[in-house]
Amino acid sequence: MHTQLESSPAERLGRVLLVDDEASVRKPITLSLQKAGYEVVEAENGEQAIAALNAGDNPLMVDTILCDIRMPKINGIDAVTYFRSQYPSVPVVVLTGYPDVELAVTLMKLGVRDYLVKPVTKDNLLRVIRRAIEQHELFKDQFVA
Repeated sequence: MHTQLESSPAERLGRVLLVDDEASVRKPITLSLQKAGYEVVEAENGEQAIAALNAGDNPLMVDTILCDIRMPKINGIDAVTYFRSQYPSVPVVVLTGYPDVELAVTLMKLGVRDYLVKPVTKDNLLRVIRRAIEQHELFKDQFVA
């Protein structure tokens, strides 16, 4: 797991946790998100993503999670279930190479914000991530006194 940041924190549009076991998928998505102004934290599987979120006394704060489904160790379904239970205000977007209507419905019932099928266009990816982060920002504002 590692963090990649291209723009300065003041210019950053948000932090995305990208969870996918394929480096060939993570790399172009990371580059697209960075060029658009997002900070990206990469994890190779659900286990690594959960560990990153819970590392030390200061948990990793993210604005959205982009998660694959079919992965080793902790798969995407178990990871999404964990993310939704432990970080309910953080929007989760699923990105999968194996579209399945039943699975999509199940994930939406779990609270997944969006369901993307690989390969995803850069424009669609950026639109979905922007909307997810906007949703997260709106949710955070509800708790401001």
